[in-house]
Order: sequence, then structure tokens, then C-alpha cells
Amino acid sequence: MITDVVQLTEKFISIPTVTSLTNMPIIELVQEMLEAANWEIERTDYTDRHGVLKGNIVAKIGPGEGGLAFCSHVDTVPGQEQDWPAFNPEIRDGKLYGRGSCDMKGPFAATMVAALSIDPSSLKKPMYMVVTADEEWGLEGAKYLAQHSAMLKNDQIRYGVIAEPTEMIPVYSHKGFCSINVMAKGKAAHSSTGLGESALMKATPFMNDLVEIDRIIQEDSSYQNSLYTPPHHTINFVVDTGEAATNVTAPFANVKISARGMPDARTDDVVKMIIDKAEGYGFEVNLDIVEPLFTSQTSDLIQSCIELTNAQPETVAYGTDGNYLMEVIDDMVVLGPGSIDVAHTVGEFVPVNELHQAVDVYTKLIHKFCQ
Repeated sequence: MITDVVQLTEKFISIPTVTSLTNMPIIELVQEMLEAANWEIERTDYTDRHGVLKGNIVAKIGPGEGGLAFCSHVDTVPGQEQDWPAFNPEIRDGKLYGRGSCDMKGPFAATMVAALSIDPSSLKKPMYMVVTADEEWGLEGAKYLAQHSAMLKNDQIRYGVIAEPTEMIPVYSHKGFCSINVMAKGKAAHSSTGLGESALMKATPFMNDLVEIDRIIQEDSSYQNSLYTPPHHTINFVVDTGEAATNVTAPFANVKISARGMPDARTDDVVKMIIDKAEGYGFEVNLDIVEPLFTSQTSDLIQSCIELTNAQPETVAYGTDGNYLMEVIDDMVVLGPGSIDVAHTVGEFVPVNELHQAVDVYTKLIHKFCQ
């Protein structure tokens, strides 16, 4: 069994788990490692939106209730192999390069090394390993896990560490998100005949309304929360017309909107503004809202992370699996080696010293909350 965090990170990087691919090779490797250490394993496999088999793991060791969970996803964004050796890990100048090195196979490896270094007989409360698929596709693995994992539903886990890259700075809150799909319908016809109805033209006034709503929330402080950067809701949208040709009137226009919400920033009002505008045009609306992750800074977990890292806690604008896992874990912190600034980039890396720091911090968290 690999017990060195750098070697384990290199092993994980060398297994391509781009979200469009199955993650089974790495899931089976992790299961083998945990079973060899006598962890109890629960697998929740599913078929993704494209018919590809994916796997999630919840693993447990130790007695009692409460305890501490380490939560990681094993999928990555595309490797962009034409620009660099994405799946051939390399160390240069104290940095470990490779796709997923910081987001988040390096952090995941650090949780595994820390957890597997503990003598199970010393545990007074349980440790958990929560491993998900499809984080890069809308947190689908965590969503499925929260709905289908008997272990997560039956065990009320007290604390959770989401090992996303934060440069080892504790993150106590991040934004949530809402997905709003607005469907305008038209009638396809050859554009020269004048007999069609362009759904895209119908949707254009609504898209102008979105631009105005975005302006309002950036200028009106009542829609903002200064704890976050940027302090306002971020709205983005794309339009799907089924790749209608320029000589055909678009039979439909699906305006896909995302908005990242925050506590105490009138998120419900922002969503209502968007929906009211869409329904005012007679469009169909589908809504999915995921609440922000928030843990009080007075939590024992956050205070322990402050003490162990000597860093003040922060908020971030991006989301994590915590958006769904907070349904089954009481207090959560985002804390891991590497920087989000290099995640998803050509030349992604994680500092080797931060990998070792993460193992040390995670091990001390286990001592505090499980021993």
C-alpha cells in the first residue's frame, strides 16, 4: 500500500478520470486500499447523464457516533493533453504537476494517507471517507450520494472536511447556486418564407431583462454580502437552440441561467425577479436551488482549523460537494492544499510542502475529533 502522499497523488493523477469517463478504476483502487485496512465500505454506483457508469464510496472505521468525515471528488476537468502531459505527473521546483494535482487528487491523497496512518484500535469515534463522482458536472455524485447512501442517512456525522484546494486556509462558507431553465417555443420554417416563428427572437427581450437584473444586483447593496468576493450574486446564461441553422427559424430557445447565491443577500428576491420576467413572457420555467454552505466560525471544527493552520477563515465564491453533503454532515470546512487559481489550467500543480502540511493537519484533526 502506498503511504507517501506524493507517490499516492502521482498514482491518482496517472489514472485519467475526466468527468466524461468512468471513474471505476480509481474507485476500485480506493476501495481496495480501504478494505485492506478493514474499513466498512458502502458503494453507490449509478449511470450518469451520458450512460457512463460512475461510483461513489462511503467508508467508515471506528465505533460510536459523530466523528469526522473527509470528503473528496475523484473526477477532473478535461486534461487538454495536446498542450501538456496532463496524466504524467512530474515534480519541478517543489511543485507536483498534473491534471487533478490540486483539484483534487492531491488533497484526496492527503486525506487517505492521514486516515490510513491511524491505529483503528485508538479510535473512540468513527472516521469516514466520502468519495464522489461528477463534482465537475454540477455535483451530481454528491447529490446522488446524499439521496441514496444508507450510511450517510443513518449515521449523523458531526464534522466534515471538504479537501478542495484552499492553500490550507480554512473556508467556513461558500456560495450556493440556482439553476433556472427558461424555455421559449417557436415554429421552425425556412427563414426565407416568413412562415416560421423564431423562439430565439421571442427570448431576446427576456435576455435583455437578465442583463438589467444583473446590473441591479451589482449596484444595489441590499442584494450583496461583503463577506464574499465578489459580494454580489453572479448571474450567467447560455442559450440552446438545438443548433438551428441560420436559414431556419429556431423552434425553441432554452435559456440556461445560473446564479450563485449567498446568505443575507436577498437570494429569493433575485430568483423571483428572474422567474417573474420569464413567466411574464409566457415561457416555461424549471428551477433547482442548492443552498450555500455555511458553518459558524465559533464551531469547534473551524476553531481547530484556525489553530492548526494559523490562518484566519475565509469565504469563497465557488461551490463544492458540501452544497449537498451538508444535508447529512453537521459542520463542514473546506480545507486543502493547492490553489483554486491553478485548478482547471494547463500546468495545474500542487506545492509538495502543502501536501505534507495537509497530512499533518488532517492527522491532528483525527486526533482531536476521533481519538
